[in-house]
Amino acid sequence: MLDLKLLKELCCAKGISGDENAVRDLIIKNISDYVDEVNVDSMGNVIAFKKGANKPKLKLMLSAHMDEVGFIVTHITDDGLIKFTEVGGVDKQVIYGKGVTVGKNEIEGVVCVKPLHLLSSNERENVPSIEDMFIDIGAKTKNQALEIINLGDPIYFDSIFEEKNGVIKSKALDDRIGCYVLIDIIKSDIPYDMYFTFVVQEEVGLRGAKTASYTVAPDAAIVVEATTASDIPGVDEEKKVCEINKGAVVTFMDKRTIYDRELYNIACKSAENVGAKWQTKTMVVGGNDAGVIQSSRSGVKTIAISLPCRYLHAPVSLATCYDLEAVLNTVKETSKNIAGGLF
Repeated sequence: MLDLKLLKELCCAKGISGDENAVRDLIIKNISDYVDEVNVDSMGNVIAFKKGANKPKLKLMLSAHMDEVGFIVTHITDDGLIKFTEVGGVDKQVIYGKGVTVGKNEIEGVVCVKPLHLLSSNERENVPSIEDMFIDIGAKTKNQALEIINLGDPIYFDSIFEEKNGVIKSKALDDRIGCYVLIDIIKSDIPYDMYFTFVVQEEVGLRGAKTASYTVAPDAAIVVEATTASDIPGVDEEKKVCEINKGAVVTFMDKRTIYDRELYNIACKSAENVGAKWQTKTMVVGGNDAGVIQSSRSGVKTIAISLPCRYLHAPVSLATCYDLEAVLNTVKETSKNIAGGLF
């Protein structure tokens, strides 16, 4: 049974790239009693080792990233409005009018642009750029704003976590869902020794995974992610990438990685072995930490297993419990078969 309480805690924790402390603390709290060793490196990655029932044939690393997309304060106007820029890639179409929280004091604000009735006809047809947006926290002056926030403060979407009828809605499903899967496996009895890395700064250039993979030096790796499901009206069949309620997504290629063919076949067969539905991407798009893990040291056999998720990098994303269970069961079986050398 899925631990939705833990998933909610992970998704609601605030952790844009470079400010993953709250997520890291939550993860360490949940895994410390179940691992044989846990360390935090200079980048802020959590690297854990857990002994299994047997010694592995291949040294395996399971990896998920802790960071989420968001914004950062860059300037405050004389009128007390906040200028900001992106941390990671955010869909600009869904930013303005949304609630956000700013800084460690979690000051509430709203992303604003020029009012609709003041826009020219040309402006109404275009999505405003980040440069044209502000965050309104109700301050009247720059000094009043500076009493409660600072330049460089992180900005987060102020959104819900909700699960109803097997549908999950939340911010940061990318990639707290991967963190959840790794924690669940750590808390279980595993058949072989395994390493688990919860890495930082994926959304701004796969930075944490690069250092973590050098530290662990695995023979093989499984990256557990969320990936774009574009199964919505108006999208051609071949451009849907993947679909919700059709199971775990096993990827053969994206913009950063051509995945190991043997591991791809193992992941697909592993899903079938445990009765989990699986699918693959219909487009070669996106990328994830596999892009740097695969090419670290002398090379690492790598595969990505992902949760299909609508509206990634938006204030609220959507996924299903059905697919999450398929991902969890597929990753468990795949990790057993890779570590056991069942090629």
